[in-house]
Amino acid sequence: MKELYITRPMPEKVLAAARDRFSVTLRTQNTPLKKGEMRAALVLYDVVMPTLGDLFTAEVFEGMSDARCRLLANFGVGYNHIDVAAARAAGIAVTNTPGAVTEATADIALMLMLMSARRAGEGERLVRAGKWTGWNPTQMLGLHLGGKTCGIVGMGRIGQAIARRAHFGLGMEVMYHNRSAKALDMPARQIASLEALMEQSDVVVLAVPGGTETRHMIGAAQLAAMRPHAHLINIARGDVVDEAALIAALQAGQIAGAGLDVYEHEPAVPEALRQMENVTLLPHLGTAALDVREEMGMMALANAIAHLEGRALPNAV
Repeated sequence: MKELYITRPMPEKVLAAARDRFSVTLRTQNTPLKKGEMRAALVLYDVVMPTLGDLFTAEVFEGMSDARCRLLANFGVGYNHIDVAAARAAGIAVTNTPGAVTEATADIALMLMLMSARRAGEGERLVRAGKWTGWNPTQMLGLHLGGKTCGIVGMGRIGQAIARRAHFGLGMEVMYHNRSAKALDMPARQIASLEALMEQSDVVVLAVPGGTETRHMIGAAQLAAMRPHAHLINIARGDVVDEAALIAALQAGQIAGAGLDVYEHEPAVPEALRQMENVTLLPHLGTAALDVREEMGMMALANAIAHLEGRALPNAV
């Protein structure tokens, strides 16, 4: 039986399915793998199932061309924590789990849009602190999203799912910035310039992949282009936003608020962000639903089983 190493605790359904086909070694900690652990895993196991935080850098793959592991079956759609070119050079394939995460992640984007625009986090804290004195006509006035413009940066599967929710669910006009035009099932205008999209949007939602191409894609210049009443939502990767620039823009009142599910140096969240009432902070909940995590795990296993059987990998990256 081939050896499979799973780097984090998984739902029982996924573990049971894995044990049907592999001899499974399950790491019970939820912390990222260290370099030595990653290199050992490549030597000891036929397939490794890593996830976000397991930084398989080029250095990890040095001297691993004869290693036992021939596949990293990544648990997650994002794979910017893996140097795919270095893995490929060492003869190690990489797969991911697209599709499974789309709708759940789009739901979190919609939730953050509403929470930020309607000051839901601030209101909940007010009630919990026992400081709410009752309804009044000017209490906690936020931004009504109906009829407003949603600007989406990145129009892949998740971006399109967000667009459908924004347009059909909230009645928003949708604009998007993407490297190429998309055939869409809802009205949406492509905007060539990122700054132009930021200027024209009431809510900007980031849905681009992580990696060197998108790191600090949103910085001081882009934030300065936004309207003072606008909100920034990030469900992509934390380092897509220059966090220091975002803090400065919020402190200066350049934008009205932000809704964040991801952070530049996860799990560290700057004290400045934690102290701001106009920032909604979530602990990377994008795919945090049992059925979604089960589907992700089963998709990662499908890639591992295809590798085991010598078939084409369903989700090679």
